Amino acid sequence: MVIGLSLACITPPSPTTPISTDRAETATTGVVAATPMASLPPTPDVSTNTPEPPPTSSQRKPSPTVAKPDAQSPATRPLEIELRFLALGDSYTIGESVAVEERWPVQLVQLIRGQGIKIAGPFIVAETGWTTVNLSAAIEGHSLEGPFDIVTLMIGVNNQFRGLDAVDYRVGFLELLGTAIGLAGGEPGNVVVVSIPDYGVTPFAATLDGVLISREIDAFNAVNRAEAINAGAVYVDVTDISRRAKTDLSLLAFDGLHPSGKMYRLWAELIQSALTPRIAIIPAESPNP
Repeated sequence: MVIGLSLACITPPSPTTPISTDRAETATTGVVAATPMASLPPTPDVSTNTPEPPPTSSQRKPSPTVAKPDAQSPATRPLEIELRFLALGDSYTIGESVAVEERWPVQLVQLIRGQGIKIAGPFIVAETGWTTVNLSAAIEGHSLEGPFDIVTLMIGVNNQFRGLDAVDYRVGFLELLGTAIGLAGGEPGNVVVVSIPDYGVTPFAATLDGVLISREIDAFNAVNRAEAINAGAVYVDVTDISRRAKTDLSLLAFDGLHPSGKMYRLWAELIQSALTPRIAIIPAESPNP
């Protein structure tokens, strides 16, 4: 299934800086369990240091912060039907530069609950600056107990930003897609691949080659789209909507790079629309005798 639409957001700091930022551990990185924690502090790091190349699988694995949930985690949830949702990604998924409640995974949960469906708060494995290699290493370094009823995968902007090519991206993306399907209990239809937004239209990219950025983003999205469809996963295209930020700055956060809560809301509505037919057929019998 392919869903079209798109919104604006962005991940990288300047092309001469690392794409990661230091933020409060309760709201920033890694495995974030269930509903909102603290809101995010301000500006991304835009220092002038030369970025280091992304780590290889043999290098040290990132160790994201495990944020303490406000709601019960899947391990302690009550014995009733409550869908489990895992979101895998980078700054777009962790919600760089917006409040926790404005992150699209959090907004998606609220929309699904509005349908009268029980769903736990999102588990988020994401961090600003992560490439496919970083995300794979983080997943390997943490014990994620599946199956999850919904798994979303949105990754690749930092591969493009760091000058990595689409051939290498395909290899890393395929590995992550296989992992996502495994975490979804081997059900590819429970996996949603979300396209990479185009940060080339944002104020952040004003001094960059926006045309080249857009062309490369399109090439990367051609890869993730084809592989998602081939695997039987759901595909949601948010790239066109992200390009609306060129003329509508309300779709961007204060940093002029990442999406605002308004844009994330549009993403969440689009993903909800794609998921609704699938959620309707997820088994609903209670585990209670």
